[in-house]
Parts: sequence; structure tokens; C-alpha cells
Amino acid sequence: MNKNIQLLWNGLIPENPIFRLALSLCPAVAVTTSVKNGLMLGLAVVFVQVFSSCTVAIFRSYIHPRIRIPAYVIVIALWVSVIDMILPVISPAVYKEVALFVKLIVVFAIIISRLELFASKQPLIPSFFDGMGMGIGFTFGLCLVGAIRELSGVGQLFGYEVLGGAKPLLVMILPAGGFFVIGFIMATFNWLEYKITGKIPASGGGH
Repeated sequence: MNKNIQLLWNGLIPENPIFRLALSLCPAVAVTTSVKNGLMLGLAVVFVQVFSSCTVAIFRSYIHPRIRIPAYVIVIALWVSVIDMILPVISPAVYKEVALFVKLIVVFAIIISRLELFASKQPLIPSFFDGMGMGIGFTFGLCLVGAIRELSGVGQLFGYEVLGGAKPLLVMILPAGGFFVIGFIMATFNWLEYKITGKIPASGGGH
């Protein structure tokens, strides 16, 4: 498999930020009461992750190791400011639901970790694909969790009625329901890895 395609694939499944690395779980639970909210925040993360990774990859030789974390935060904050001005124009209604978490993208563990572990050590092109893969993987995770919670919690998908007269499980749109869905999907990913490789999956962690 092409190296760049492998980087995209790693972010989507093998190193999915939510289900495999357990990064940025707080926003993953908070915004995924609907697919639309998850998709909007996910696209914002893709934008910030890709442009931040590319920026750090370009200027990595000029960033002193002792100030690298503050430098990463400044780079991320720059691109968060850009997307924070774009999203209200694209979808004002959804932006109101995710505005707080868009601003908090600055401190998302998923972005800072990829800048530290990959973009600060790799050239531009691999960093672009790594950022894209992680961003798409995060978006996939948000949309999957959002779809399950919206469908089971309110009987809808993208705001359209799906279950008809079936009674929804209201607990699924509460934080407890979000953690339950994410935990179930994590367990499924780990079980599949164990069945395929025979190895016990390692765990990650982050906010």
C-alpha cells in the first residue's frame, strides 16, 4: 500500500483517534447528540488538523524544542480562528450547537499529539496525509456515534424521522448514552483486532 494512503487508513481505522487512541473523548460525547453536529465539528477538526500539521512541518526546523508546545498552540489557535469565522457562514444553526467546542479545538489532544509525534519530525507531504487521516478518522467517529445516538435517542437521522412510532431511548442523548456508545464501539474495535491479530490491544488516553 502507498505510504500516504497508509497514513490515511491508519487515522481512519487502526489508529482512530476516538475508538483506538481514546483522544478528545469529552467533545466526542458532548456534540454527538446528532449526526449533523458531529459532522460539523469533525470537518472543523479536519481543517485545523491538516493546516496545523502542514504549518508545523514547514517550520519545524525553526521551532526551538523548549517552546515547541506553546508554538503548537499558537499555530492551532491561528487555524481555529480561521475556521471559527467560516463555520457561522456555512451553517449558523449548527454552529450555535458546536461553537464552544470549535473554540476548544485549540487544546484537543488529537491535534497537539499529532504535531508532537508526527508533523514536527516529518516533511510536508506525509504530515498532510497524517493530518488528513486523523481528521477524517475523528470525523468518522463523531458521525458514527452521532448516528447511533440520534437514531436510538430521538428516532431521527439528520433531523428526519426514521423509526416512525417507535419509542426512542432518551438516555442515549444524555452524556451517559454517549459514553456507552463510544465504549461499545471501542470494545468492538478491540475485539476485532484481537480476532485478527491474536494480540491484546494497547489502550490510549486523552481529552
